[in-house]
Amino acid sequence: MPRGLRAASACVLAVLAFAAVGCGGTTDDGAPANGPRTLTIYSSLPLHGPDRERSRDMVNAIKLALQESGGKIGALSVTYVSLDSSTAEDDGWTRDKVLDNARTAVRDLNAIAYIGDLDSAATALSLPLTNEAHVLQVSPSSTYDGLTRPGGRRPAEPERFYPSGLRTFGRMVPADHLQASALVGYMKADGVRRLALLADRDLYGGGLADQIEKAAARQGVAVEDRGRIDARTGDLSDNAADVAKQHADAFLFAGGDAAGAARIYQAVATAAPGLALYGPDAVADDPAVVQLPAATLRRMRVTSPLLPLRMLPGAARTFDARFNTTFGRHPAPEALEAYEATLVVLAAIRNAGLKGNDRRAVTKAFFATRDRPSVLGTYSIDRNGDTSLRTFAGNRLTRSGLMLDKVLKIRR
Repeated sequence: MPRGLRAASACVLAVLAFAAVGCGGTTDDGAPANGPRTLTIYSSLPLHGPDRERSRDMVNAIKLALQESGGKIGALSVTYVSLDSSTAEDDGWTRDKVLDNARTAVRDLNAIAYIGDLDSAATALSLPLTNEAHVLQVSPSSTYDGLTRPGGRRPAEPERFYPSGLRTFGRMVPADHLQASALVGYMKADGVRRLALLADRDLYGGGLADQIEKAAARQGVAVEDRGRIDARTGDLSDNAADVAKQHADAFLFAGGDAAGAARIYQAVATAAPGLALYGPDAVADDPAVVQLPAATLRRMRVTSPLLPLRMLPGAARTFDARFNTTFGRHPAPEALEAYEATLVVLAAIRNAGLKGNDRRAVTKAFFATRDRPSVLGTYSIDRNGDTSLRTFAGNRLTRSGLMLDKVLKIRR
């Protein structure tokens, strides 16, 4: 081939090669050339049973967040599928439904993120499945330490939740070691020096009880651990009598809202008149606890990772007003966490740029979240998937809701 023709051919090939690279990056409308143009965010929440009202509010909060985006991130469309982790026949979420939900999401090639689960034990089931498929999972409310860091109740945690070897999970609430520090600090400020402790047999309750013992040892509060119980059924008078014999300053039940918390608190209140009663955020959400006799409620203090609305950023009040206008009621506190979980997922899609439809790229963008202003406050996500938020409310319990008693800031 003549030299001039070879040079011309090389030039044409170079131009074609450049054009091919350009076409491989984006389409004419700016969407990625490869992969889905429509992305789906899934949620898994119990829409039946005792958590149905707050789960409904969380679903509606997710819908509001997506409405604000117009269902679009750049040239990508974003849709939402709400999955129910419970059944009408069962009292709350079930193992089979949680696993089915996770499988449904990971089989969908358009799935980009999974919001859930509500309960830590449910998240422990779904997370290995979403992780293996490299789907970003963000829980609004699962606080069990072992999901993100060592110190959980079971061996090989958190590694056992990540079969892919990569971290794909984050949460909008502080982990239980921080809530434990807040609870113990709250009690100590109230003059408690000796604590009687009971927990349920669930992952959340047992894990929180372990963290409370560690926090109490650091802060100089003696703990009498009276074991793990099923407070939902049976006669609790023996357990309550055992607590009363400890001559403690306070009693705490580490358990979820479906664990019979109201029954054990009332049994202890009867067996040990005057004993101060403390509980974690899950107790504050329990409708049965709020219906306890007024004399028992006056003795109760609970922590919450959310301050009253008036003390949160203005965006939280804007969200509350919009939710009320749209749905005719003020949302449950967890709705704020679900709302922000959705917004940070949308931000991760946006920040992934031309890889906004790539699961790994979106997960990487989520873990790069730094100093993000939100309805919950300004926060970052660390390499474990934990939020930097560390402020809790210490609340009194009343029939009409929580009443702020103290603001609890955790430094470590």
